[in-house]
Amino acid sequence: MAVGLTVLVLFLAVFVAGFILLVMGAINSHFSSSEIPPGLDQPAKLRIIHIMLICTDVVGKILNNIGICTEMSFARYLQDRKTQGVDPKLIIKDLWFEKVPVRIYQPKPPSASQRRGVMFFHGGGWVLGSLETHDNLCRFIARESESVVVSVGYRLAPEHKYPAAYEDCLNTTEHFLSNTEHFGVDPARVIVCGDSAGGNLAAAVSQTLAGRSDLPRLRAQILIYPVLQALDFNLPSYQQNQRVPLLFRKDAAFYVLQYLNGNAINMEDLLAGSHIPVDIKLNYSKWLSPDNIPEKFKGRGYKPHVLLNCTTEVFEKTKRFCEPTLCPLLAEDKIIQQLPEAFILTCEYDVLRDDGLLYKKRLEDNGVRVTWYHLEDGFHGIVSLFEFCGLSFPSGKRALDNIANFLKSL
Repeated sequence: MAVGLTVLVLFLAVFVAGFILLVMGAINSHFSSSEIPPGLDQPAKLRIIHIMLICTDVVGKILNNIGICTEMSFARYLQDRKTQGVDPKLIIKDLWFEKVPVRIYQPKPPSASQRRGVMFFHGGGWVLGSLETHDNLCRFIARESESVVVSVGYRLAPEHKYPAAYEDCLNTTEHFLSNTEHFGVDPARVIVCGDSAGGNLAAAVSQTLAGRSDLPRLRAQILIYPVLQALDFNLPSYQQNQRVPLLFRKDAAFYVLQYLNGNAINMEDLLAGSHIPVDIKLNYSKWLSPDNIPEKFKGRGYKPHVLLNCTTEVFEKTKRFCEPTLCPLLAEDKIIQQLPEAFILTCEYDVLRDDGLLYKKRLEDNGVRVTWYHLEDGFHGIVSLFEFCGLSFPSGKRALDNIANFLKSL
């Protein structure tokens, strides 16, 4: 008995010591690798969230090294824990559209008139995120805007590479547009919405459906700090915010490569800008040039990037970045001109800020109405932190309120 108790005590001591070392290592990693902007509200919260993510990453690496599971599987396991129960103001159902899992949020009580419908595509770099991670966000949108929300559980990379996620989002949207009467939704008031990678998918689906005559026209698109191109990772926002949590510059390149190829072998090429031939980059410069970004967004520092060429071998692996269904910012004007009005949310301390600014200009230049909301104290992921373990941010709630108000105006 005494020996067994001693072993147990030693085990607990080792466990506690290991846990303390893990947390201390995560804190050290956070302070050495990240930058918390001075203009950010409640910086301590962001530090805590980033340290939690570092701890998750370290444990995932340990589990991967001893053969229990992959880092990605561990991160998904932690994210996908169901935490919400019944909502007194909503009817929530899990269904399948075209072999894709979806979650329907319908406001109570049933309305005598048809409601708006919102197709929601979650963020997570195409590799993380699920119906569970964005459940709070979808509940809020459904309640506050009195809309029927359809959250889409599309296939994730690297197991399912591009265009799997795009195809799932397109197919579920087509299904919903063809069956709106089953959900009490006005077919003329269907909106696509997404955050980060989900914003990419919403923009791509909107472009694909723009010229279709066999389906109702989308009413609007809501793009929440969307990723819209992968040709230039040296735009001002990428330079200024490259080490600001929750999305580092190198992580943005990692995620988009996971989606495209299922690996990140060419990440250094993307960061250097040597993954696309110069002549192709020059062809798209009319839409991607930093000159199209207002000067006030370059005040925190920007150094023009020298154009580099790439090898044929690298371009063979990255040439699909020129496809608008992967990088919507590169769509031709004739497509852009047919798009529905847009709500675009950008955050000052986000590497993807300039993607949103460039797309805003493209839409406006082509006569598409844009409602733009910029969070001066926002960072990437701030909206999806809504009601997250007491670590949400007032500015994220303001952004959500503006999204709900935009929906109610439609």
